Amino acid sequence: MLYHAYEFHRQLAKPVRLWANALEQAYSSPYNPLSDTWFGKSVAAGAEIMARLTQNYGKPEFGLKTTPIGDEAVEVNEEILLRKPFCDLLHFHRDHSHPGTGRRDPKVLVVAPMSGHYATLLRGTVEALLPEHDVFITDWTDAREVPLTDGNFDLDDYIDYIIAFCRYLGPDVHVIAVCQPSVPVLAAAALMAEAKDPRQPKSLTLMGGPIDTRQSPTVPNDLAMRNSMMWFRQNVISTVPLGYPGAMRRVYPGFLQLTSFISMNLDRHVNAHMRQFEHLVKGDDDSADGHRAFYDEYLAVMDLSAEFYLQTIEVVFKEHLLPRGEWVSRGRKIDPAAIETALMTVEGELDDISGIGQTKAAHALTPNIPGARHVHWEQPRVGHYGIFNGRKWREQIMPRVRAFIRENDAR
Repeated sequence: MLYHAYEFHRQLAKPVRLWANALEQAYSSPYNPLSDTWFGKSVAAGAEIMARLTQNYGKPEFGLKTTPIGDEAVEVNEEILLRKPFCDLLHFHRDHSHPGTGRRDPKVLVVAPMSGHYATLLRGTVEALLPEHDVFITDWTDAREVPLTDGNFDLDDYIDYIIAFCRYLGPDVHVIAVCQPSVPVLAAAALMAEAKDPRQPKSLTLMGGPIDTRQSPTVPNDLAMRNSMMWFRQNVISTVPLGYPGAMRRVYPGFLQLTSFISMNLDRHVNAHMRQFEHLVKGDDDSADGHRAFYDEYLAVMDLSAEFYLQTIEVVFKEHLLPRGEWVSRGRKIDPAAIETALMTVEGELDDISGIGQTKAAHALTPNIPGARHVHWEQPRVGHYGIFNGRKWREQIMPRVRAFIRENDAR
């Protein structure tokens, strides 16, 4: 009923959005004598914000058409290398016919989080890596778009997908896991190491991930511990309505995840929209465009399969099976101590999603990695999003990740 109620209210909001769009166009038209007045600009600004708040945001595009290599802008094309029901393996192919790009750059698989937002949330991550890396990414599929005939998807499937992608890309791939996938990526690496798989990753970089949420628990961690699994099943799981390919699939709806994200920093979002109103009235186009770009991405959400969400809550956030050494996936004991490949962890000082020490805990679980191949970096004055996007990612974090990858690519 929850999902059906959401769809009902979304349809009710449609006339409001159409009215707001019409009002914004009317008061921003150069033919309207009020368009240059404070009143006209205020009406247009308020109408735009109202229209955007009631808009349904679809999957964004990466939009990375070129990347700078040396002094040249090299063409980039997106290629889907593997298609699976719940994920595509996407390659950002750089034009190697261009002079100077025939060099061999490290092969990097970026594992995007399946936590409500699309993989395009990592656009800035990919953009910064592209000039000096051959980049691939997991492009997860909105669960409401996957027919029931394609089966279920849980945390064990997630691990198997990562193993399949690593095997496909070969023995020279470096894996970067951003946030939630740090746990299944470490598990996949452990299983591959235990099996002595020749195609296991050359290095692992875990960024802001919940390896051990007993360390510096945050609001989301407390929520998981405070409520029973029955509570989660009854209060946050819903059924996809008719009209979608995945109709009748049980999911954790993206709009619920977005609501929880916004509620954690409600004042920040309210203030951001108040500032946007001021930018629009003053004609500050650059600031207004930046706001639009951020919220176009932030408000675009996807559903997660119920079995994946519930198993993640239980295994990662309630039972802590990985750090306790008690995780068994499809009858396979997950032992991170089997991993000998290089490991880097990255945390943000102000991260309110994965607290300080949660990602770093991976080092204690991997004692057989030689000491020199353990690397940890805590970025001062940066929150969760800033670990993998923005100026500090580009200027301070990414260069360290790049150096770590290149050092271990040569081994």
